[in-house]
Amino acid sequence: MKKALTIASTLLILSASAYAEDTTSAASNRLDKRGDRIEQRLDNRGDRIENRLDNRGDRIENRLDNRADRARAAGNEQKANRLENKGDRIDQRLDKRGERIDQRLDKKGERINNRLDRRAQRRN
Repeated sequence: MKKALTIASTLLILSASAYAEDTTSAASNRLDKRGDRIEQRLDNRGDRIENRLDNRGDRIENRLDNRADRARAAGNEQKANRLENKGDRIDQRLDKRGERIDQRLDKKGERINNRLDRRAQRRN
């Protein structure tokens, strides 16, 4: 009878520890997936903002290029050159701005994902 009780108690302890490992690994998987989702969402948001600013810069540059072409056709070279340069500067500034925003959101997503990964590792 004593052997049966010790065997039963040993099995109970082993199954409890296995169950605890399963719950901690499930919790760490949830945290890992959550971090990945947040990082992906911020990446997508940064990409959308960057694309929107790129498109805006391209529209402005095209509009100023058209004005420069009309000025050149009218014989005003200085005005045409100034308008083309202005369009290029605006487009470059908006491109850089979009890249900065995208990089900032990427870093934020990576920080969140890393923090949740560390939390999941501590639970294990």
